[in-house]
Amino acid sequence: MGVTERRAREKEELHDRILKAASALFAEDGYASVSLRKIAERIEYAPSTIYLYFKDKDEIVTSICRQNFLLLTEALDSILVRDLPPLEMLRACLRSYIQFGLDYPDHYVVTLCLPEPAPRSDRDVHDNLSVLDVGLSAFNRLAGGLLGCMQAGVIRKADVELTAQTTWMMIHGITSLLVTKSSFPFLDRNRLIEHYLDRVLLSLGAAIVPQDPDEKIL
Repeated sequence: MGVTERRAREKEELHDRILKAASALFAEDGYASVSLRKIAERIEYAPSTIYLYFKDKDEIVTSICRQNFLLLTEALDSILVRDLPPLEMLRACLRSYIQFGLDYPDHYVVTLCLPEPAPRSDRDVHDNLSVLDVGLSAFNRLAGGLLGCMQAGVIRKADVELTAQTTWMMIHGITSLLVTKSSFPFLDRNRLIEHYLDRVLLSLGAAIVPQDPDEKIL
């Protein structure tokens, strides 16, 4: 590897270290309590180093959110290419969303649990819209899966956008609780998630066989 390639790799690695450190700090202390100095201390660099990569804290948050939505979209796409039956694919996508939050708890909190920073300039507005576009790309996977299930007759036909938004709200509920309330005495995580998914699909009008053999769906 040449000098140019090595420097490019090192620059990319430091960029990722900044984002990971910032994600952890935002999740631990909240957005308002974290400064660029704190982020620099976490990665053991001078604060001036941060400015070589990001103009301010808001740009770091924007980068984190964009990166996370891309990761989520990739996870959903890996399911969509498997050509599963519509209801099975929908369940797998919902499960993948929850698993994404469990695999990347700090990222999930920053992207979907913290209040959005108020835009202070036209550039901030542009960046927020850019993140929204990437986030909507992931959301549209859910809407498409629901539409496919409606067309296949395996869930109740309804307003697709309304159904997609309320379904996302439900899935976000269990994901955010599992991520942020680790001290609560939750039951076995997998059993809890599968039971919850049964309830979500049941609310959509699906005729399902419970994943838990001891469970009775009423």
